[in-house]
Formats: sequence, C-alpha cells, structure tokens
Amino acid sequence: MRNFDFSPLFRSTVGFDRLFNLLDASSRVEHLNNWPPYNIEKLSEDQYRITMAVAGFSPDELTVTAQANALLVTGQKKGSEDGAQYLHRGIATRAFKQSFDLADHVKVTGANLDNGLLTIDLKREVPEALKPRRIEIAATGPSSQPKTIEHAQAA
Repeated sequence: MRNFDFSPLFRSTVGFDRLFNLLDASSRVEHLNNWPPYNIEKLSEDQYRITMAVAGFSPDELTVTAQANALLVTGQKKGSEDGAQYLHRGIATRAFKQSFDLADHVKVTGANLDNGLLTIDLKREVPEALKPRRIEIAATGPSSQPKTIEHAQAA
C-alpha cells in the first residue's frame, strides 16, 4: 500500500485542508463497510440520489440523520420473529451504520422507503452570496477619458 504525503501541497494551496484530510483518511481505511449495498446516482448538475437495499427493515427501524457535512443512515431491527426456524437465512437483518461525507452546501431533500429500497435525495444549494459573479473593471487616468476625433470638412 502506498502512503502519500500531502504536506508539500499545503504551502501552495489555501482552504483545501478539509480535502487533504479526507484524502489522507481515505487512504487509511482498512475495512470497507459494504453492507447494505447502495448506489449513488447523479441526477443532474446539482441533484444526487443514494439508493440502499434494506430488505426486511420498516421505516421506523431506519434512521437518516444529516449533520454538517455528513449523512448517517442506521438500521436496527426492533424485534425478532416469534418461533421462526430457518433452514436458510439469506435476508440479512443485522444492524448497520453507513455514513457518507457530503460536499459543502449539499442538503438532504427527502427520503423514501419503497419495496425494500431506501432512496435519499440530495441537492446542492449554493447560497447566492457564494455564486460566481462578474466584477466590472473601472478605468481611471487619462486614457479613461473618451477621445473625440474631429473630421476636416471638405472644401
């Protein structure tokens, strides 16, 4: 496994500390939690959807929590089946905790559970003050005065 040192980049970048910390943390991940399976879709330029396969869970056994730049989805079965004897149990109903790091200004707009699929809709909402805007350049000095050119009249 390779280790990357991001410290040389700190002297030539300003405000990217969080990005470098995320890259550093992702290289240290030893165990990937891949249950329950999920998809991440980009629906448009500013809309995303996370779809998780949570068969066997009801809406009151699932919790979706958005905090700052993190989304946390947890599932906990409340009760067990009474007297059920399984010969094969392929539908996992174990508790889970899945977290997603969200970019700045990404908000959760809704969550829905349908046919064992939990869909979480996300939207990037950049405040008007942070959107790019064109800055007019004012000219000052002698060259900023409009020049008039007079034409000689023909005689």
